Amino acid sequence: ERAIARHEVREIEQRHTVDGPRQDVTLDEEDDVVIIYNRVPKTASTSFTNIAYDLCAKNRYHVLHINTTKNNPVMSLQDQVRFVKNVTSWKEMKPGFYHGHISYLDFAKFGVKKKPIYINVIRDPIERLVSYYYFLRFGDDYRPGLRRRKQGDKKTFDECVAAGGSDCAPEKLWLQIPFFCGHSSECWNVGSRWALEQAKYNLINEYFLVGVTEELEDFIMLLEAALPRFFRGATELYRTGKKSHLRKTTEKKLPTKETIAKLQQSEIWKMENEFYEFALEQFQFVRAHAVREKDGELYILAQNFFYEKIYPKSN
Repeated sequence: ERAIARHEVREIEQRHTVDGPRQDVTLDEEDDVVIIYNRVPKTASTSFTNIAYDLCAKNRYHVLHINTTKNNPVMSLQDQVRFVKNVTSWKEMKPGFYHGHISYLDFAKFGVKKKPIYINVIRDPIERLVSYYYFLRFGDDYRPGLRRRKQGDKKTFDECVAAGGSDCAPEKLWLQIPFFCGHSSECWNVGSRWALEQAKYNLINEYFLVGVTEELEDFIMLLEAALPRFFRGATELYRTGKKSHLRKTTEKKLPTKETIAKLQQSEIWKMENEFYEFALEQFQFVRAHAVREKDGELYILAQNFFYEKIYPKSN
């Protein structure tokens, strides 16, 4: 993937060299937009991203995968500078949809005037951990032939929890909070109350919309209504049920009530669950003010504001 990306960049640079000295490109306001989806692993992120790939040609935007070494979500300081410069000044890739497993990065710290639009999806913490546990052992139906890191380990999630295994320890739940918290050291201190509050602050103030895996279709519907430049046609595409929009972990066994109860005793679960419930409440609040239900179907509300008493009156 990295080699392909380098090749594509070289092709773009060569085209500009052949075409002569590069002129300063002026973008329309509608095109001068970047969306960053700093996707959390095992939250249906591949299903959602594939929709962006399927729509990009039709809706005329670029999709770029941010591939970090060993999927490290924290960038070095120098890479942060490079990334911010790329995203903001790479006009040939605008409008752009960037996605990758990276933690939130505050563009304002780098003196950027026009920040990107952040979106994300999160999932019930225990369900996400269970899915990831089995994904590392059995993979999924998206790339079934790919060998996974824990392939051959037949131990169930219940057995792992009962034995106090490291792969299912409560500390492994600590992921969605740091992804929203960002690049600060404290964000990655497991069980940090400060990190939880910072993640909540960023979700409300820095993210355009955060959905939940369990209500992914509604998340897509809201994005299509609010950002049609990118997501026009996304809802219908998701509903068609194409294989490219589905990714399911194979051999997944649901945990018992006893296993769930044991994990829920952890302070780490309580924090991650508090963040999930906070995100879910905010998403449902946004949805309640954007759609109406009729005969079991959701409909996007039409524009519900207008202007009046416009002075001075024109002749």
